[in-house]
Amino acid sequence: MKKIIHNLRQQPEETRRHILHIIIFFLAVVMIMLWILSLSKSLSDPDTQTKMQEDLKPFTELKDTIIK
Repeated sequence: MKKIIHNLRQQPEETRRHILHIIIFFLAVVMIMLWILSLSKSLSDPDTQTKMQEDLKPFTELKDTIIK
């Protein structure tokens, strides 16, 4: 690890910035993928589905009232 850091310090600033941007991009992709996986698991939970239907019930009634 020390060799890698030493080698990076020897690079020009522009190269170090490019490496930083690439690392940040890949970390962001990994975080987004983890977020999507956890979100899909939590949304598929039956308790969550029931709560979502209960939360949307007033809006459904409002929509039905407006249509009539």
